[in-house]
Amino acid sequence: MNKFIVQVNGPAYGSTASFRALKFCQAATSAGHQVIKVFFYQDGVQNSNSLHCPASDEINLHQLWVDFSQSQQVPLINCVSAALRRGVLSEQDAIENSKSQWNSASEFTMGGLGELVSGIEHADRLVCF
Repeated sequence: MNKFIVQVNGPAYGSTASFRALKFCQAATSAGHQVIKVFFYQDGVQNSNSLHCPASDEINLHQLWVDFSQSQQVPLINCVSAALRRGVLSEQDAIENSKSQWNSASEFTMGGLGELVSGIEHADRLVCF
């Protein structure tokens, strides 16, 4: 059994990176491997935006990530710096920055690059999309 940490750099829409990362995670866990955590970086933080409203004939990548996290008990971590730069805020970030709203789903946790580094230390492989 291998332990993976997965880094997602692409947004939910406009790139295939997030979809490919999700399919990798699903295949890895189905094959008996472990995904320690998924770290969303750069435009990948857009995957946590709970305000995505895809058309009825499109897949809802945001919900698929939430479902994967819940079914496999895999933490979803947003890079807080990348998220704030792109207007993706958790409830706590909204409070700290005097904003009246937030849009990051509660299933996604804000963290720094230290989260990525600690994950790499405990993983056999880092896989980036």
